[in-house]
Amino acid sequence: MPPRSLEIGPAGKAAARAIVRTRTVRGYSQRQLAARVTALGWPMTATALSRIERLVRRCDINDFVAIAIALGVAPHALLASSSRDRGHAERAET
Repeated sequence: MPPRSLEIGPAGKAAARAIVRTRTVRGYSQRQLAARVTALGWPMTATALSRIERLVRRCDINDFVAIAIALGVAPHALLASSSRDRGHAERAET
């Protein structure tokens, strides 16, 4: 069976942008944020976080929740900021 294509949809892309934006605002490097996620009991390497941010790796719900908590924001707040970004981008395209 051939491997499935890794396709990240609009919500996944927006979530990755929100993670990058919030991490940057908080002043964390990828290594620091990965360490914070790991300290919460969800092992994550800086490489895994980099791949999520670069859209090379899917961010599953467990990763997303752990990252949000490590950033000090509620997961739904990251999703809400992502949907606002999508709305701005869609309006800019029209």
